[in-house]
Amino acid sequence: MDTSKLTNNTVKTVFEAWQKGDNQTFLSYFTTDAKLYDDGNPRDFQKFVKDACGHERFTSIDKVENDGKEIFGNFHTESWGDFRTYFKFHFDADGKISRLDIGQAN
Repeated sequence: MDTSKLTNNTVKTVFEAWQKGDNQTFLSYFTTDAKLYDDGNPRDFQKFVKDACGHERFTSIDKVENDGKEIFGNFHTESWGDFRTYFKFHFDADGKISRLDIGQAN
């Protein structure tokens, strides 16, 4: 997959870890109390990563916004099939990711 649209180096590294199913690297960029919101609803971040990383992935990157911190594209899951989605990364003052918003994109 072409990741040249990913301009934020941290997001690119995190994205590549997600795509490879490398949850250890993925989690290392997040704060220990990172929050997850799925279509605006809070979810258990650690459980999501444990259950989904390595089983769900982007199949294309359609656009990247907000200084490279928001990714929109097609996504594949074993349980829900294929759909358009977004991952929006929020950083704290120390440069760690403190929140991830995911959901279906229009």
